[in-house]
Amino acid sequence: MTVSQLPLNSLIDFNQPSLYYSLGMIFFNPLFWNIAAQNEYHHKWISSRVKNPYTGCYILAATIFSLGLIRDALYTKALKDQPVFGMLPAPYDVIIPAALVAVGQVLVISSTWQLGITGTFLGDYFGILMDEKVEAFPFNILSDPMYVGSTLSFAGGALWHKRPAGLFISAIVWFVYSVALTYEGPFTTEIYAKRERERALKAQKSS
Repeated sequence: MTVSQLPLNSLIDFNQPSLYYSLGMIFFNPLFWNIAAQNEYHHKWISSRVKNPYTGCYILAATIFSLGLIRDALYTKALKDQPVFGMLPAPYDVIIPAALVAVGQVLVISSTWQLGITGTFLGDYFGILMDEKVEAFPFNILSDPMYVGSTLSFAGGALWHKRPAGLFISAIVWFVYSVALTYEGPFTTEIYAKRERERALKAQKSS
C-alpha cells in the first residue's frame, strides 16, 4: 500500500505525548530567540547585565545552541514513538535520507562558518554588525540557508527512520521558520539601514 491509501492515524500517532513535546520545542525556540533578541535591541536586557555586548551575544548563542540540542533530542524521541512505514524503495531509502541530511548539514555549517558566532546568533541585535553583506556560499544560492538546511535535516531523519510523522513535523519546522523570517528579515534589514543612515548623517556633518 502507498502512503495515500493508508488512514492518517496509521501513519501518525497523535496520542503520543512525545509528538507534542517535540512540536512544543519547535515552536518555542524561535519564539524565545526572537523575544530575547528584541529585548536586547530595545532594552539591552542581556548586555547591560554582563557589561559587554560580545559576552551577551555568546551567552545567548550558548542558550540557543543548548535549546537546539534539546529540540533535536525530543524530535528523535518523537520519531521512535511513531509508526514505521517505508516511504522509499531500496536503495533510495538510504541514499535520499543520507543526502538530505548531508546537504542540510553542509548548509548549516557553512552558514555558521561564513557568519561567525555573532553573525549566526543575532549579534546585530547587540550592535555587533557585519562590515558587509555575506554573499559567498551558501548565501549565493539561498537567502536563508541555515533554516533550509535545518529543515532538510529534519526531513532526512524522518525518511531514514521511516516515520511519516517525521515529515509532518518537518513541515511544521519549515512553517515556523517561515513565520520567524517574516519578523527577522525586515527587522535585520532595518538595523543595517539605520546604520547606513547614521553613517550618511555623520559624513554630511563632517563635510
